[in-house]
Amino acid sequence: MVQRFVWGVPVYRQRFAAVASRPATERFYRLIRQALAHAEQLREPFEGSLECDESTFGGARKGGKRGWGAAGKVMVFGIVKRNGLVKAQPIPARDKASVLRVIRAESREGSLYYTDEWQAYATLRLRGDHVVIRKEKGRPVGRDHINGIEGFWSYAKNWLYPYRG
Repeated sequence: MVQRFVWGVPVYRQRFAAVASRPATERFYRLIRQALAHAEQLREPFEGSLECDESTFGGARKGGKRGWGAAGKVMVFGIVKRNGLVKAQPIPARDKASVLRVIRAESREGSLYYTDEWQAYATLRLRGDHVVIRKEKGRPVGRDHINGIEGFWSYAKNWLYPYRG
């Protein structure tokens, strides 16, 4: 069952494996999720080279607004350490206070932050070094890019799509 959990197999599909009853499988999945959440809370804040970005998830478009102001979307903020570790969590709004609260909680002072040119990141210079990436200038040069977090958003959205996420 652990292997199927890691593969992302939902509980209702476990019935084909017939390892345990559905209630037992649901309880097992819930316990694994609780253990993972507890381990995440114990993890130390990131330090070093970090990429920060925000994205929206969910909310199918039904003729209304597009982009950041669209109804039914959940704002998610993420930090990627350049070694591949990711921390992503929902935020209440796309504003400076929400973003900086997460950055203060999930990263150490003195880190090197790579962000896009959104104005909310302007005060990151007070916490450490800050490199602003201008996306419209073409291909990134050297290590000055935020491709890690952008790639994570693409992967996460594709992985969550079957679950209506």
